[in-house]
Amino acid sequence: MAGVPILPAPVRGERRAGRPFLVDATTRVVVAEEPEAVCAAVLLAHRIGRAAGGPVPVGHRDDGEPGAVVLRLAEPGGLPLPPGLAPDLAAEAYRVEVDHARVVVTAAEPVGLLRGLAALDQVAVPVQGGLAVPSCAVLDHPRFAWRGLCLDVARHWFAPETLRDVVLLLASLRMNTLHLHLTDDQGWRIETPSRPRLTEVAAATSVGGDPGGFLSRPEYAALVVFAAAHGVTVVPEIDVPGHVNAALHAYGSLTPSGEPRPPYTGVGVGFSRLHAEVADTLPFLTDVLGDVAAVTPGPYVHIGGDEALTMHAAEYDQLVGHAAGVVVGAGKTVVAWQEAARARLPAGSIVQYWDEQTAPDAVLAAVRDGARVLLSPAGRAYLDTRYDRECPVGSEWSGRIGLRACYEWEPADVLALPDEDVVGVEAAIWTETVATPRDLFWLLLPRLAAIAEVAWSAPERRGWPDFERRLRGLTARWDLAGVPWYRPGLET
Repeated sequence: MAGVPILPAPVRGERRAGRPFLVDATTRVVVAEEPEAVCAAVLLAHRIGRAAGGPVPVGHRDDGEPGAVVLRLAEPGGLPLPPGLAPDLAAEAYRVEVDHARVVVTAAEPVGLLRGLAALDQVAVPVQGGLAVPSCAVLDHPRFAWRGLCLDVARHWFAPETLRDVVLLLASLRMNTLHLHLTDDQGWRIETPSRPRLTEVAAATSVGGDPGGFLSRPEYAALVVFAAAHGVTVVPEIDVPGHVNAALHAYGSLTPSGEPRPPYTGVGVGFSRLHAEVADTLPFLTDVLGDVAAVTPGPYVHIGGDEALTMHAAEYDQLVGHAAGVVVGAGKTVVAWQEAARARLPAGSIVQYWDEQTAPDAVLAAVRDGARVLLSPAGRAYLDTRYDRECPVGSEWSGRIGLRACYEWEPADVLALPDEDVVGVEAAIWTETVATPRDLFWLLLPRLAAIAEVAWSAPERRGWPDFERRLRGLTARWDLAGVPWYRPGLET
């Protein structure tokens, strides 16, 4: 790192002698004629233009003259990466080279350019008329392919503008997945054309009687496009066969009595479920999962599967198996919480591990059958918990989790699995006690930065004193941007 204050910590980074590169109204952006690369260049030009106070041109011809920020796509093998680096990791690799005359960002894929630009953002310093970028060289790639955040919008609803702010935060930390927990007992948050009452009736409520809401199909599609432009994949979760009171409230045809359940605005879990013997249950699963898969261009659909506490194993396995079959039939990869591992998920599925108090035998068996694990250990990665006793928001059901606890853990130690069996690391924030964007960002920051580094950086690149130094530089940028964060969290 040698003085390059990038977070997450890069594989290699060094500050070099020489004057900084000055970004001002004369700066131009040069990029290859590849649509996704051009998208990255346009985003960069917009950011530079705001800092420099005027429009910045984007062109395709590199004349070698000073004053350019050049985005290059390397030929295969054009970056000095470790032999055998997995293709999904190599796709996000980047190199940044800065001297007083030029900035050159090189990547194998357009998404790597976005990762390089996120790193560049963190070293640029505001000056009169623009930005100063110190002379430096960085070569970097992620440790894990999935670096995400699960955001619960079912317990409390968060509008599209807040979701876009979350996407920007993830991109700034070189995270790449926004997992949206879209359905639960308290509300249904995505328009589902085959079952319109899910949003006509069951989207109106939140915990405590707070207002509800939902993403229309166009709003969801727009969010997916916005996220993709910033290198973030949206993963929708339809949580079944438990956590379904909102669905039972909308459709009495899903209950044994045929009568709809009343709305629920409390915070209990495990009391609601689908019933395999009810005639509409399997068609319902086919309809809603098919609708969501159809509007999701990304490769994943999450089927939930957690905390179905009142179901017999055979019925649970039947319903999870049906849900997984619908997802696979739609051409998507199944993602499910760890409880679903006992239902023999399709090969290639992703099992999300969260409950450290339950023996992981079923999860490990699923790995032997071809699944991979997404690590979200609640005691390290659940960010709805309070930082400390004084924290004014958050829950305490899994204890309090300070910044250092979020940082000082090693993914390989959680289940004693090699990296090739672990798809990545994901933080989660459940919103029973989180009702406003300010509270959301208070609980996310600064802890999400710790999770981002655990997911991106190899253990030998991580260390608390250096992380704390780089984080303090990042908090100054949050202040400049008006991003809320919990200041006492730095001391936890």
